[in-house]
Amino acid sequence: MSVSELPLKPSRGSDRDGRALQKGQQTKAAIVDAALSVATQVGLEGLSIGALADATQMSKSGVFAHFGSREELQISVIREYHNRFEHEVFYPALNQPRGLPRLRAMFANWMQRTSVEIDSGCLFISGAVEFDDRAGPVRDALVSSVMTWHSALRRAIQVARQMGHLRADVNDDQMLFEIHGLILALHYEARFLKHPGSIARANAGFDHILKQYGNDTAERPRAGRSNKTPSKE
Repeated sequence: MSVSELPLKPSRGSDRDGRALQKGQQTKAAIVDAALSVATQVGLEGLSIGALADATQMSKSGVFAHFGSREELQISVIREYHNRFEHEVFYPALNQPRGLPRLRAMFANWMQRTSVEIDSGCLFISGAVEFDDRAGPVRDALVSSVMTWHSALRRAIQVARQMGHLRADVNDDQMLFEIHGLILALHYEARFLKHPGSIARANAGFDHILKQYGNDTAERPRAGRSNKTPSKE
């Protein structure tokens, strides 16, 4: 075997670089986690490099070095929130059969997360209030995250309709609007007005939507057929 064929050993320098990169990624993740906790309580505009430096016991320059700007930090927080939302709400629902069972699971998971966020706050809702009329990358990141979720929910509605679980004349956007409205109303009623029983009313509202748009004939025997066992006579 020639020298050129000998396997190359990684240099100590490359090992150090790899460890430094991993440590840097872990530090950045810790900062984003702390920033997300702050943002859900006081909003994205409440984030500051100084507050995060105190929360993570780092210097302001150390926090700033991982993001470069407050705007980049805010966008990183939005992406992390969206990632957690998908893993708690969307992906578990994929274990359910396509159609109405999956749509029900998506709403149930959304409600479960919302019931927790009544105390901690929802970044999508607070962010919409903060950035509804402010153009820029932060607003774009928020809109993109919400629209991604809406697209997934709309697709679940479409599949349920195509499979006959919903009426053929159901307007997908209208049904999505009404389902989303339940979550917005729940946050307002439970978090702002502190009305008891809001979660139960939101669940009842979803049942009413399914009753309104559901395809009753999909669960009934076809006309002219009987559920009784045919007589042998």
